[in-house]
Amino acid sequence: MKSLLKFITCGSVDDGKSTLIGHMLYEAKLLFADQERALELDSRLGSRGGKIDYSLLLDGLLAEREQGITIDVAYRYFTTDHRSFIVADTPGHEEYTRNMAVGASFADLAIILVDAKKGVITQTKRHTRICALMGIKHLVLAVNKMDLVGFDPKIFDAIKQEFLQLTAEFNFESIQVIPVSATEGDNITKKSPNTPWYEGLALLPYLENVDVHQNDNAKQFMMPIQRVCRPDHTFRGFQGQIEAGRIAVGDELTTLPSHEKAKVKRILVGDQDRDYAYAGQPVTIQLDREVDVSRGCVFTKDSQLQEADSFSATILWMDDSVLTPGKNYLVKVGTKILPGTVIAITHKIDVNTGKTVPTDHIVKNELAKCEFSLSDAIVIDSFEQNKSIGGFILIDRVTNMTSACGVIEQILQSSDNAVQLDSEITRDVRAQQKGQNPLTLWFTGSVSDQSALAKEVEKRLVSTGHHTMLLKNGQGESLQRLAEVAKLMNDAGLIALVSNDSLKTNGQETAREIIGKEYIEVYVNGSFAGNSSTEGSSNNPEIEIDASKSSISEAANYVVKRIIKYLINESSRGQFLNF
Repeated sequence: MKSLLKFITCGSVDDGKSTLIGHMLYEAKLLFADQERALELDSRLGSRGGKIDYSLLLDGLLAEREQGITIDVAYRYFTTDHRSFIVADTPGHEEYTRNMAVGASFADLAIILVDAKKGVITQTKRHTRICALMGIKHLVLAVNKMDLVGFDPKIFDAIKQEFLQLTAEFNFESIQVIPVSATEGDNITKKSPNTPWYEGLALLPYLENVDVHQNDNAKQFMMPIQRVCRPDHTFRGFQGQIEAGRIAVGDELTTLPSHEKAKVKRILVGDQDRDYAYAGQPVTIQLDREVDVSRGCVFTKDSQLQEADSFSATILWMDDSVLTPGKNYLVKVGTKILPGTVIAITHKIDVNTGKTVPTDHIVKNELAKCEFSLSDAIVIDSFEQNKSIGGFILIDRVTNMTSACGVIEQILQSSDNAVQLDSEITRDVRAQQKGQNPLTLWFTGSVSDQSALAKEVEKRLVSTGHHTMLLKNGQGESLQRLAEVAKLMNDAGLIALVSNDSLKTNGQETAREIIGKEYIEVYVNGSFAGNSSTEGSSNNPEIEIDASKSSISEAANYVVKRIIKYLINESSRGQFLNF
């Protein structure tokens, strides 16, 4: 079986990325006859005076052909006698940096092109840093358009040395620098007579021989659960891709975060039974007993994987809006999606020098180190140790667009042990930025009804432009820890809505002490279904709802009416909640 190499091409606009790959496919006879004929016909109307325009093989969008640039990522599969390849031709324009990052996220190797007339420029540096951020360990620097500088070895050596200086701070495992001409074909598929001073391989032979694969089978077994498969009552299987290690029938697995143990009863690869499976394979695993497993859980044979609700990470910001501390997003780590908040921006990174720059905000296409707090503890690891649960994306909760991608660098202390650092950006500053006063609404009473009411109140607050975070205590989680997380949300200027499943009234008094004046208890007495109940409340809730006499919608309107003046003007709170 041939090995597979996944690689990307990147670099600045008009450096010849699409032309390079197109010429490689054409010259290596890797096109069908109709593709070759269509290329020759399309080139007659191209920008090269009738000569073959190899970039047309990858630039398929009409806008790309009109402008002569790459806009979206173009994926191409091809195979030679020695290896199979998937290439992602990524855009070079700064406006489409997010598209380049998407391509880099899947690749084992990156070909970074530079124009021999221009040398290493800002976009070259930005793309190199993004490649390093995405965990790419192998680079090829293709110094293109060598024909336009007379194949001068001095120009090539100067660019090579500058690039090697740039990459010295990163942990790349291999860097190959090759002089090429994408339009004329020099050093693409075979050595060029125009560069007798170059002693290395041509580009395609190098790609066929470079070793980029790590031995993931040697690591401890780990598989994030993507889907629970239950076609009928006789079968319940857990599906996902094995990210590391090896699993066999009879092995004992630990399910995280529940820490339940069970043995592997059956392994399916596709619809075929297997005695074992290994890293890279998509599988369905059936266990010998019922365990609490859903999407986002993790199977492992190593129970030392960490669970945490806060971490520091380096991110590439890809949104048109400005990122500031206190904003909340959906955070997707592996197969798990849950709410999270940007607690702090430590610094941003100058793409030219690599130096850190203190800042309180970042804009589109900037790299920055930030700290995040999640609504619940999940299984995570550093990106260096485990890509599948060490990388993440931020999703805008309103537009559902991807706002950033990032890599986890350090797991921070859990919220019950964390020490908040002094900052010039105070809670009042963050609250003023959001146009609201922070508040914790602590919902108690009938478990299902107060949870439904909390969600309904949040919808109304978000629809009126308020910034919120919905929290819920997980299994075995203490109310003290939940209160400390809510207080952290308040410090970030957010409105925390806590759905409290516990019936311990002393825990609620502890929460009131921890949160302070921002604490407001909303007690749901009875049920919206018409039943009466008095469980779960302290003796003096600020707001009490008689659920048997109102609908959830009416109750949500009542709560919002009671708190809205305080959210706008803190001085109104006393008179407004004194009822």
